[in-house]
Amino acid sequence: MEAYLYEPLSENRVRCHLCQHRCVISEGRRGICAVRENRGGTLETLVFGKVIARHVDPIEKKPLFHFLPGSLSYSIATVGCNFRCRFCQNADIAQLPADRRGLIVGDEVTPQEIVADARRQRCASIAFTYTEPTVFFELAYETARLARGEGIRSVFVSNGYMTAEAVEMIAPYLNAANVDLKAFSDETYRHYCGARLEPVKETLREMKSRGIFLEVTTLIVPGMNDDPDELRRLASFIAADLGPETPWHISRFHPTYRLTDRPPTPLESLLEARRIGRDAGLRYVYTGNVPGEEGESTYCYQCGELLVDRMGFFIRRNRIENDRCPACGAAIDGVGM
Repeated sequence: MEAYLYEPLSENRVRCHLCQHRCVISEGRRGICAVRENRGGTLETLVFGKVIARHVDPIEKKPLFHFLPGSLSYSIATVGCNFRCRFCQNADIAQLPADRRGLIVGDEVTPQEIVADARRQRCASIAFTYTEPTVFFELAYETARLARGEGIRSVFVSNGYMTAEAVEMIAPYLNAANVDLKAFSDETYRHYCGARLEPVKETLREMKSRGIFLEVTTLIVPGMNDDPDELRRLASFIAADLGPETPWHISRFHPTYRLTDRPPTPLESLLEARRIGRDAGLRYVYTGNVPGEEGESTYCYQCGELLVDRMGFFIRRNRIENDRCPACGAAIDGVGM
């Protein structure tokens, strides 16, 4: 299928305008994502309808804690990614084309079939997740467009490296996104992810300005992004540029893929990051990958009342009434709280 958002150049080259790499791709070659190929001067997506993962998840698993809490999300992915994160949690599918000489695999599934199955399974949303939805943008866009007509919301779980053009195109059909803000250092982004920091910040601002509901996740990796000063700058950016109502998820790292030379994140590092987020003025700061911690639950930012009691990805009790705290009446931010 012909890809969206590209322009032809001289000598049968093309420039892709889907993500911030803006790859210039020669004939017969692929972009950094390894799933978009120049065939005779036409950029083709190699993953349209080739779904490698398809599951029904709690929306909390995305993680989205303030968007339709307690609902189910029909979650899909293709292979491929435009980052090369050394700590990739889903490297077996995200990095498959890059690591296995361009291999593309997946079950043939149409957008119509995805939406119909989501409706059958009573899912309130479709999440484009597990790998990077930007690289299977055409499938995500066509599916989200159809889902809108069926009353099903659409969600991106993304590294936030899409262009403003891509955000503009998907915005009418994209209801929410959880964006990984992997660090607050350009050097860290370049060394560990093969990307840059500023474009991610630009995407977050662009999504916010277009009314896409945002939550942010940071995986805390020992020795990579756990410096308290860096975390303060990151939390301050969220509060100032995205708003103090933006939920921030701080997740625990476990050694994986090409980053196995360091231990799992100490619990104290997560708790310190949570304190930093609160001190920066963020209303909702959560700790992830540590079930049983109070950081999984939602508390009123005004009076401290326990509002949503969670265990892992599941809600044990939701006490929010008409989007407000039952104790003090404070408005609780989110969609369908």
